[in-house]
Amino acid sequence: MPRPAVRRAKRDEADLLTALCHRSKAHWGYDQAFMRQCKDALTVRPATIDAGRVWVVEVEGAVKGVASVADADATSACDYEIAHLFVEPTAMGEGAGRLLFEQCVAWVRSNGGGKLEILSDPGAAPFYQRMGARLVGDAPSDTIAGRRLPLLVVDV
Repeated sequence: MPRPAVRRAKRDEADLLTALCHRSKAHWGYDQAFMRQCKDALTVRPATIDAGRVWVVEVEGAVKGVASVADADATSACDYEIAHLFVEPTAMGEGAGRLLFEQCVAWVRSNGGGKLEILSDPGAAPFYQRMGARLVGDAPSDTIAGRRLPLLVVDV
């Protein structure tokens, strides 16, 4: 089996990565109205790529996943948060998510962070827990009014 590799995203991949995020999110069975509400949160911006905070997993030249890290909200006890971590649905379970998660943790560590926050889709929370994140409660969705999502923290 070909080995996946993590690399920094390229600016001209923003649209490709955004489309991957949408496919990955839709994998959980959300309807089109829900997906439209998530559009902004699923967008990978060129400025974030330029800041060096977006990575992809590639297998034989094909992008299989994307992750990005952002500064945590001022009210958070964490230094950073995972803004995106999405895997191509056909590649789920093949290790891309683990590699991206490890890359996010390594980046936070190398930038002096001690805690990494994850506001997770309910379907993805078990993955983060397998990676060592601990569930600390829930928090309001940043896109869907009235929706609450699992909130996890990783000690880096």
